[in-house]
Amino acid sequence: MKVKLLSHTPEPEKVISMAAKLCYSPVGVEGIEKNLTDESIEKFLNMLISMGHESPLEHVSFTFAVEGISRACSHQVVRHRIASFSQQSQRYVKLDQFEYIIPPQIDEIEEAREVFIDAMNKDQESYDKLVDILFEKHYNNLIKSGKNENEAKRQASKTAIEDARYVFPNACETKMVLTMNTRSLYNFLDHRCCERAQWEIREMATQMLALAKEVAPILFKNSGPKCVKGPCPEGKMTCGNIVQVREKFKNL
Repeated sequence: MKVKLLSHTPEPEKVISMAAKLCYSPVGVEGIEKNLTDESIEKFLNMLISMGHESPLEHVSFTFAVEGISRACSHQVVRHRIASFSQQSQRYVKLDQFEYIIPPQIDEIEEAREVFIDAMNKDQESYDKLVDILFEKHYNNLIKSGKNENEAKRQASKTAIEDARYVFPNACETKMVLTMNTRSLYNFLDHRCCERAQWEIREMATQMLALAKEVAPILFKNSGPKCVKGPCPEGKMTCGNIVQVREKFKNL
């Protein structure tokens, strides 16, 4: 898995401070900016976050590129609806040899790993066969309809891979770019850094948090699963490792 912070709102902590202060200030943003120092920004943001006044956080966004995750993981990511997503298309990208993610619990057992890899190889074989069969059918129909050879090949190829992709598994590797404002990112991290989150999206969320902390340490110093800021909300479903989890995110 590879996670990269592609872009973010410049001076994110300063922007949020100015936006929040404007709500209660008799002067404009220029006057507010003149009085801002690193110390005053930190003090103000700590107060703002502790009060739960989160609407100003929406003025700042973070854009991440993620590679080496499964479709099983990306399907969970896009459930966070207040965000923007771009994902590698299986309709337009022909996968001559698709990459796949092996879950650690399968990878550590030789017999399970062999069964898994065999299933992946069979999926690739089925995909290749379906592409060939569908391409021939669509190509011939397009030629009969009057399309020239190049256009017929282009359209037949696209239509073939569009349907053949249905044999690919949830393990199929994908790539995506996602953008979230800070408030939405808080929510994402609250849920997906938790030990009860699925292992893959948990790793992704943890890497995202580490990158966000580098550019906005005040905003994200208490981010992570909800138990970092207070008691575990999972009740009987708790992982039972709250001390270790808090230590992990404290040192992230």
